[in-house]
Amino acid sequence: MNAEAVNPATPGPVTSGHVTPTGSRRKSRPRLDLRRLGRAALLGGTARDRLPDAIGHVVDAHRAHYPDADLEPLRHAYVLAESSHRGQMRKSGEPYITHPLAVTLILAELGAETTTLTASLLHDTVEDTDVTLEQVRDQFGEEVRYLVDGVTKLEKVDYGAAAEPETFRKMLVATGNDVRVMSIKLADRLHNMRTLGVMRLEKQERIAKVTRDVLIPLAERLGVQALKTELEDLVFAILHPEEYRHTRELVVRNAARGDDPLADVADDVRKVLREADITAEVLIRPRHFVSVHRVSRKRGPLRGADFGRVLVLVNEDADCYGVLGELHTCMTPVVSEFKDFIAVPKFNLYQSLHTAVSGADGQVVEVLIRTHQMHKVAEAGVVALGNPYAASPEEQSASDGERVDPTRPGWLSRLLDWQRAAPDPDTFWSTLREDLAQDREITVFRPDGGRLGLPEGATCVDAAYAQYGEDAHACIGARVNGRLATLSTVLKDGDTVQLLMGQEAASEPSREWLEHAHTPAARIAIQRWLTAHPAQDGHPAQDEAAAPEAAATSRPLSGEPAPPQPPDVPETVSGRPAAAQVLTDRPGATVRLAGCCTPVPPDAVTGFAVRGGVVTVHRAGCAGVAGMRSEGRPEVGVRWGEGAECRVTLVAESFVRPHLLADLTEAMAVEGAEIVSATVEPPDRQQVRHTYTVQLPDAARLPTLMRAMRDVAGVYDVSRAQPHRPGD
Repeated sequence: MNAEAVNPATPGPVTSGHVTPTGSRRKSRPRLDLRRLGRAALLGGTARDRLPDAIGHVVDAHRAHYPDADLEPLRHAYVLAESSHRGQMRKSGEPYITHPLAVTLILAELGAETTTLTASLLHDTVEDTDVTLEQVRDQFGEEVRYLVDGVTKLEKVDYGAAAEPETFRKMLVATGNDVRVMSIKLADRLHNMRTLGVMRLEKQERIAKVTRDVLIPLAERLGVQALKTELEDLVFAILHPEEYRHTRELVVRNAARGDDPLADVADDVRKVLREADITAEVLIRPRHFVSVHRVSRKRGPLRGADFGRVLVLVNEDADCYGVLGELHTCMTPVVSEFKDFIAVPKFNLYQSLHTAVSGADGQVVEVLIRTHQMHKVAEAGVVALGNPYAASPEEQSASDGERVDPTRPGWLSRLLDWQRAAPDPDTFWSTLREDLAQDREITVFRPDGGRLGLPEGATCVDAAYAQYGEDAHACIGARVNGRLATLSTVLKDGDTVQLLMGQEAASEPSREWLEHAHTPAARIAIQRWLTAHPAQDGHPAQDEAAAPEAAATSRPLSGEPAPPQPPDVPETVSGRPAAAQVLTDRPGATVRLAGCCTPVPPDAVTGFAVRGGVVTVHRAGCAGVAGMRSEGRPEVGVRWGEGAECRVTLVAESFVRPHLLADLTEAMAVEGAEIVSATVEPPDRQQVRHTYTVQLPDAARLPTLMRAMRDVAGVYDVSRAQPHRPGD
């Protein structure tokens, strides 16, 4: 059993004007009269051929969405719930049956289908009464049994010690299997938050914090804005009472104003659309309290237009763009405020056009344009989609790998994937909270037309792991909107990202990648690899720390001035191909080409034995040679073999001009050079320095490659990366 009694701090209606804190975003329905329903429940049984009077509100709301729905499961579920809970009372003094009734009404108003409402009426019976899951299955079927069981398992989350990680992991798995479990849970939490005042303040605050940290972000991700916004206001009232009272005063004061710029703009919009012969419903959509508070902190003193937005509802998708065209033609648009969430919906199913127009008094009014169906989904999210299993199999899959099935939105699929990889409950819990704190997502596109949903602030590292999973260890770079970019590049909504993958079978992510990974999937995958390869994670053992080749264990992520240090390429380790065949005086020894000087045939070379019997090969003039000798490293005779393949680092000096990078990389590709890594330093006095590590199938093609690079307009010099000299 859960919380009970009216909370005096809970936001109430504002009687002046048209503004209400939470309820006026949709057609209002009288709030459930708990006392009347309590009396109805106490009257006892009802004839089997009649619907109980107590569920009349639920039936009316359900029929508004499903006129032909079979109401027998609701009647049967209510009779079982009422008889099972009979004698149980809430702390407010009301019969306990009023709680499942209120939760079911919330879901019915959102448009939940009959199965969800049936499970909602029964959601506390297994936990709080003698009813068993077997009885539920026998009387209502397996689907209702699963939903009731899923909600029952989540009850410990409510008032446990900050929501135990393992319990929440189970909750997410249940949600992934059927998102309706979370829909019922959110409605259950909303009613309990409405009636939380009977509890001690410290308990109210603890429950409100769990609601804020986890359940509200989940409601946002499921798109259930009607629940999310009211939960935000209720949490706001409990955790920040002074700021809540101040915000409420602002709303009441604005509602008492004689003039309303929102109403004036709404009238202007109606006139424009009437003259354009576009059928539309124009409404004023007040902001809820938390939204008003955020706007006031962002903009300072509020004006009348800041307390709400104008909502335009039309019948067809094409009408949305027709309305947009008329408003931008006949009114003064604020073009920078335009966003198209119809062409590119948000990750939580939200679709709408956002724009803004300037009123006669100069106030900027935000305008939302959507169809009636889009509005229904914007308010109710996955709840508005009805039974998610009713669609055909063809509709349940997507060509780009992201599931269309509303029982598992793309973000939920990713969350379920990484939670399985989390090494322990504490890591899971901390990572989950970080992930849920990312309340905005962006969409980036792959060259093949597929999409990737990522949190705002995600980098190319995150995109790599989102697309390739652990195979992303082999990622060596990216092209963003056709241009080479480092893996640390922060992506923007709408970017096109092509990820460049290395050819090595064994790949080595750098510890530096962790600094640029924002998604749990990326961070967990990188950390697992680093833990499994402690000597190869970019922090070599101390006896190799002084060796120049030890710096060649990671790929660069940002525009650092030093040349990139690609991984050394052993001749025989892990099946990797050798960069060039090198013969040594120690047959069978593993050979590495030093990244500090990148020797290629026919360079004069020398070798040194390092830890593990590895022979590292340097150009004869490399500064590392002197260092190796001074440390007493055994020198090993090395020479080039028959193989002509090579890896080399080149430095290009050029003047700044548009498209230079694209032209230069194209010239390199024509000569057969595979770019392993690239670094472009910030321009200095209109000059810029590029450093590329490239793989060539034949070392004899190196002079031709360098000439081709020099022939690119704007490039005035190309040279091999010079060995470091002592004292440099």
